[in-house]
Amino acid sequence: MVPLLLVLLLAVLLFGAGFALKALWWVALVVLVVWLVGFVARGTAAGGGRSRWYRW
Repeated sequence: MVPLLLVLLLAVLLFGAGFALKALWWVALVVLVVWLVGFVARGTAAGGGRSRWYRW
């Protein structure tokens, strides 16, 4: 009975980790798209050069 419970617990943990990793991949993809759009759509500075669209 105990080995069965351990296997079930391991399966639940691995499923949860897999779901979390998949969700993190989607978050990373959204951040990448936002970064690329901001990089392409940034405006020009007062001096004629390209300005930074981020604050760091």
